[in-house]
Amino acid sequence: MQNLKATIATGENETLEFKPTFNQDVIETAAAFANTRGGRIVIGLSDSGEAVGTTFGQEALRNFVNRISNSTQPAVIPDAEKQVLLNGDVVVLTVQEYPLKPVSVRGRCYKRSGSVTRQMTAAEIAEVHLQSSGQSPDARMVEGKVLGDLDLSLVKMYMTRAVNSGRRTFSVHDDPDELLKKLELMSPEGDVTLAALLLFGKNPQSPFSQAVIRAGRLRGNVDIVDDLTIRGPLMGQVDEAIAFIRKHMQVAYVIADELERKEIWDYPLLALREGLMNAICHRDYGDLAEIQIKIFDDALQIWSPGFLPFGVTVEDLFLSTHASKPRNRLISQVFYDMGMIERYGSGTGRVIEACQQAGLPNPEFNNFSGGFRILFASDKSRTPQVPPHVTPHVIPHVTPHVRRLIQICKGEMSRNELQEILSLNDRMSFKRVYLDPALEQGLVEMTRPNTPRSTAQKYRLTKKGEALLADEQ
Repeated sequence: MQNLKATIATGENETLEFKPTFNQDVIETAAAFANTRGGRIVIGLSDSGEAVGTTFGQEALRNFVNRISNSTQPAVIPDAEKQVLLNGDVVVLTVQEYPLKPVSVRGRCYKRSGSVTRQMTAAEIAEVHLQSSGQSPDARMVEGKVLGDLDLSLVKMYMTRAVNSGRRTFSVHDDPDELLKKLELMSPEGDVTLAALLLFGKNPQSPFSQAVIRAGRLRGNVDIVDDLTIRGPLMGQVDEAIAFIRKHMQVAYVIADELERKEIWDYPLLALREGLMNAICHRDYGDLAEIQIKIFDDALQIWSPGFLPFGVTVEDLFLSTHASKPRNRLISQVFYDMGMIERYGSGTGRVIEACQQAGLPNPEFNNFSGGFRILFASDKSRTPQVPPHVTPHVIPHVTPHVRRLIQICKGEMSRNELQEILSLNDRMSFKRVYLDPALEQGLVEMTRPNTPRSTAQKYRLTKKGEALLADEQ
């Protein structure tokens, strides 16, 4: 091993471990390296990388290799090399990533996570086995589901969109039945895969009730103002989720020279759509949790069940050269064919770029609460970017609810009159979602009626509200 001192100076990491002596931890770490990306174990060093003053003979090297080989299944046989340092000897055990995973030690499997070796969960063991054998979780057959459980109109829609995107050359005369078999979405015997059921099923939530998106708008991170459970085939879930988000986002319109009107949303729609596509394509459909969208006052979170695909770290997502490992290969391929996702592995970059162009902070990507999370932070103080040669006219941020309120407010109207037009019975919901935000933004004001006997409060548009209404018309 060349330049050992430089390697030691980097400290322990995902592919490097220091051990003062050979023990059971060394065997488990060797198995973890074999299950992950390979790595080196340097025996004779403290955690800080200092030599502990040990002397090793050739017999010790053979003993280390044999103990690791005899304790692992399938057998891991590392390369062993002795190096002499100023304060003592070290033995460098080099472990290659094993092609057929997982490797176990006494029935337990381990993986490398950063500089820590930890035991793999049952779900991780299943996933890494499928990956190493070239299989995909969404390729498994669903018992009792056949061609009749699929909506062939969705299959034909997929064919049309795939051809229009230029990524497939299907013919309008192709038999959807045979096409599904060719794409490995259905077996030659007519059994349906998990991917086919989720993408084209007439009722994909039977039996997979967890294959839904649960979206909610929270005020103060606690009170649920609105929520929606989005069911049905996966390809329709994205548009419905985006529609829910738009309903609860504020939008500003930038008008330049009266020629162009540009929408500026709280969060760029391109980034949100990309985040949702990643959640759907990479989620663990064996997990009973649902994809969750939470819209807070100052942030938006997309959470999907299951950590990153095995062998992929959060740091990898920011590398332009990182390999794409879609957890659900068949679902990802269908979305790619239709042009709903771009080149594999480029999603993170597009999300970040869209947020930067919108003047927003970079979103956070992390493993969180048993799954993977993208957290978008808003920046209410940002100024929409317009060309320098025009004078922008910026219309205030308003929610769809506030916009609807100012559209129906004619003259002076009471709360009951407004609620009746909006078909709302809940006074507190009307006040919290419609009225209070409009009052806070100065779009609506309270008035006293002309009749002295009446004490009922009424509301009318302010000059600001009237200007906004005129601009939108």
